[in-house]
Amino acid sequence: MSDVELQEEEREVLLSIYDGDPAFKQLTPTTFQYKFGEENDMKSFLLEISWGTTYPSERPVINMDTFYNKHIVQDVKDRVVQHVEAEADQWLGSAMTYTLFQSVQEHYNELVSEQPDATGDINTQTSLLKITEENQQSEETTKKPKKEHLTKAQKRRHWNKADGKGDKPRGWDWVDIVKHLSQTGPKQEQES
Repeated sequence: MSDVELQEEEREVLLSIYDGDPAFKQLTPTTFQYKFGEENDMKSFLLEISWGTTYPSERPVINMDTFYNKHIVQDVKDRVVQHVEAEADQWLGSAMTYTLFQSVQEHYNELVSEQPDATGDINTQTSLLKITEENQQSEETTKKPKKEHLTKAQKRRHWNKADGKGDKPRGWDWVDIVKHLSQTGPKQEQES
């Protein structure tokens, strides 16, 4: 069987095994995700496995850098990826996605043993991060300019020019032709 035929067969098997399982998700025909742990638990994470064009002859791509995993510390992510890659090396040439998910499920507790339980533990780790002077300077340069402040008289003039809605009355800029001509007088023609 070719790699494409093996992939198609494994895809059908995965969809039938995980039918109705909310933790399993197929993103594309070659990308699958499985959520381990309880919802809203600090130790839950999402494992993403993507098949290459020559899968299962080659090892799949293991991804732990999904948005759902933002709370997982890097050591735990690295440990999960190393575990899955070591397991994948044993199963080269055969369908392995289900086996990889099951292996992580069996070793879940030891894989997340270094993950902090509460958000307080994460806050103590993130408090070690320092804000550099460059970041502080960039914040100062991005401040918005101050808004022009009008006096009461200026505001009153603007209000009187417009109605209560901010619109100017119809014809506010029209010129009274009769008044204008009476002020300027008739145009005198010069004789040459």
